Amino acid sequence: MTTTSHRTLRFLGQLALVLAAVSAGLPALASQRIKEVASIQGVRSNQLIGYGLVVGLDGTGDQTTQVPFTTQGLTSMLQQMGITVPAGTNMQLKNVAAVMVTAELPPFAQPGQTIDVTVSSVGNAKSLRGGTLIATPLKGADGEVYAVAQGNLIVGGAGASSGGSKVQINHLSGGRVPQGATVERTVPTPLQMGDMLQLDLNAADFNTARAVANAINSAKGAGTAQAMDGRVVRVRAPREPDQRVSFLADIEELPLELARPAAKVVLNPRTGSIVLNQAVQLAPCAVAHGSLTVTISQTPQVSQPGPLSNGQTTVTQKTDISVQQQGGSLVQLPAGAQLADVVKALNSLGATPQDLLAILQAMKAAGALQAELEVI
Repeated sequence: MTTTSHRTLRFLGQLALVLAAVSAGLPALASQRIKEVASIQGVRSNQLIGYGLVVGLDGTGDQTTQVPFTTQGLTSMLQQMGITVPAGTNMQLKNVAAVMVTAELPPFAQPGQTIDVTVSSVGNAKSLRGGTLIATPLKGADGEVYAVAQGNLIVGGAGASSGGSKVQINHLSGGRVPQGATVERTVPTPLQMGDMLQLDLNAADFNTARAVANAINSAKGAGTAQAMDGRVVRVRAPREPDQRVSFLADIEELPLELARPAAKVVLNPRTGSIVLNQAVQLAPCAVAHGSLTVTISQTPQVSQPGPLSNGQTTVTQKTDISVQQQGGSLVQLPAGAQLADVVKALNSLGATPQDLLAILQAMKAAGALQAELEVI
């Protein structure tokens, strides 16, 4: 086993001990507020998008011969300013880049307020550092313009290249313009419509829906809230705007006593990450796991013909294939009802996180892992 694997397993063991120590000092039920488990229907942000141009680049813009839409966008912008580019003109631009501009319009945003925007290159520009975003309309899903973005970009990176050598720090093809967009249109919300409001839970759970309804009824009177299903709670609220805002501010701060979550193991095969919550349990089982390594290497060899043989020198490839298999002994794992016990049992296998991905799936198939597997 490599040093990295030892360090990974040691870190998992230490993390389990810390989590066990923390959970030992906590009550069986987790206390949260309603604002942390639910949101008000209609009070949401909206995504905005627009196509624009970044100018003022130091020769790091799009190569217009390969990115023709940059020239088209610049020509269209110049026409709006009364400048006509002669037909057939081949503009060789180096300080202009085509970009996509995205922003998030928060709820209750009013005309005249400003929001941050993100600018990303869509062509082959080498860097957006030092550029200025030209006025770009930002549209919503309905095609209406809700904001206009313009300003100097902040790019959190740097780079230089010369003679085929290149040095780059962070990412140069994207940046942000803080407070770079001005809101031009508001988005109506149903917050002040009707006598009823709807709370949408972040995760479907009947126990949580019941707890939210009970907490509201205890604080505001019986019949104020009603759990409709595992995700929706309907609440009767005052009609006056100021009273409704105060009512929502009160119920968002109400504490909840939630039950333990369902046992779940989250696997990420791309990074080898494994996360287990405290409800995971392990039944007695026996596990044997070995790894197979196949190595293929090619070595170029030069074949030199003899003198006066009229032959030609050729290069051939010599291929070597080796197969190495590491034996895995049968390891008996005891039952574990606590997270620390489960992690300790998995560490005893001496497997890397990549191997644990396969082991946990096999345990689940055998019925020894009492948890839901989720692959992200």
